[in-house]
Amino acid sequence: MAAGDWAALLEAGEISPVEALRRARLRADEPPHPAPPEGTGGGRHGRSAESSRATGRPGRDPQAEKAAEQARRVEAVLAELDALVGLAAVKRMVREIRAFVQVQQQRAQAGLLSRQTALHMAFTGHPGTGKTTVARLLGRLLKEIEVLPRGHMVEVERADLVGEYIGHTAQRTREVVRRAVGGVLFLDEAYSLARGGEKDFGRECIDGLVRSMEEHRDELVVILAGYPREMDWLVDQNPGLRSRIAIWIHFPDYSPAELVEISRRMLERWQYRLAPEAAVFLAERLRSGEMDLSGEFGNARGVRNLLEKALRCQAVRLTDRHAPPAVELMTVTRSDLEVAVAQLRVRDNNRFSLLA
Repeated sequence: MAAGDWAALLEAGEISPVEALRRARLRADEPPHPAPPEGTGGGRHGRSAESSRATGRPGRDPQAEKAAEQARRVEAVLAELDALVGLAAVKRMVREIRAFVQVQQQRAQAGLLSRQTALHMAFTGHPGTGKTTVARLLGRLLKEIEVLPRGHMVEVERADLVGEYIGHTAQRTREVVRRAVGGVLFLDEAYSLARGGEKDFGRECIDGLVRSMEEHRDELVVILAGYPREMDWLVDQNPGLRSRIAIWIHFPDYSPAELVEISRRMLERWQYRLAPEAAVFLAERLRSGEMDLSGEFGNARGVRNLLEKALRCQAVRLTDRHAPPAVELMTVTRSDLEVAVAQLRVRDNNRFSLLA
């Protein structure tokens, strides 16, 4: 055993703790290993370039490491997108946008002409189809591929933009745009800006947005969202608006199977679960059309409202139980869903909406 190995000697009981401490202090006072001769490359970071080549292990490449880290972050955002239920066409379009941007960047680096196309978009679809979620992911993606400097999202509606007197709307619009520059400005139910008639201040807001979309085209992405027909009507009201929206993405309604999967995931996030017979009941009602949660009735939003109602029904069922076990506190039964559905109001030929 080496004489300097004081820790092993102490563990074996061959020296006392005091002697071990003395040896440790002596070891700490030893001079460092002599530096290698000049020219051998034995500095702080180890071997010389010749040694690295000889072993086949190249040194650090900061540019390669940066590119690898960027690729990792981009794939992380795309993985979140892929994890969303359904939306196959939407996911395909997002990947097309990413591919187009990256190829244009590569063309510029190669000295070729590149198309600096503005990425302002229109998202069409019914409520609860994932438009806001995808807009937020798009902002993050565009930041990671160096299109937007910040990638944050500012979400607004008519009340945030349209003022109450002359000049107020322009001021509000400029302030919202200022906050959104560097990221995404998301305006839901965008057509509401043009519904007030010729003298409504909403049209002034549209004009301000059109100017901002051009002035900040390299540092701002504006996404206008709403029902398909109404969005077509909106862009007809202002030709400049139509010409500046380069990309239209439609978000379809979820299928019954997708709505069941969304309900399962929602409950899982809330630490609940559907009993097997409850899942069968929900799937049957959705497939039969007896309970319609698609279209204007909310899609994922309608599912969330239904589940929240079912959780209240579960709470009423368990309220007289003394300290029910965790499995019962987590489980939504068929009876809970049946009571929730029974408290829905029939609308428009067997369509359902939650009572207030």
